[in-house]
Amino acid sequence: MIAGRYVGKDDPVCIVRCQGQFPAVGEVLEPFSFPLLVEGWMRGSHYGPLMPVAICDSTPTRFDGPPRVTAAGFQLAEGKLVGPRDMFADMSFDNARQQAKDAADYMRSHGPFEPHRLPLEEMEYTTMPQVMKKLKKRFTPLD
Repeated sequence: MIAGRYVGKDDPVCIVRCQGQFPAVGEVLEPFSFPLLVEGWMRGSHYGPLMPVAICDSTPTRFDGPPRVTAAGFQLAEGKLVGPRDMFADMSFDNARQQAKDAADYMRSHGPFEPHRLPLEEMEYTTMPQVMKKLKKRFTPLD
C-alpha cells in the first residue's frame, strides 16, 4: 500500500524440503511438467502459461513473460547448505517449455482482451479500472 492504494506485490518464493519423510525431489518438481495458466503476465494483468526455466533463462522479455518459475536445489550436509543446483536446467522439462511457448502464442493472439487479459475486477498494475469507471457513463446497453 502506497498513499492508501495497492500498487503491486513481490514475486512469491517457496521453500520445499524433500527426501526422507518428505516427498522426493522428482515428486515436488513434477507439477511443473505441465504449464498451467496463471495470473501475473504483464503487470499482473494477464493470464499466461507458467514456464519452468533454467535460471539463465529467467529474464522475461516478451510482453514481460511468459510467467516463469525457477528452482534452485540445495543439499543439507553437516548443517550447511551445498549448492545450488539449477533444477529446471534439465532437458526433461523441454516439452513443458515448448507447450508454454505454444500456449503463450495462442493466448497473445487474442490481443488485449479476455481471455488473455484478466477480468477488469482483477487488474492490478494498470489504470484500466479507473479509466473504465471514468468512461462508464459513455457506454450504452446493446439491445
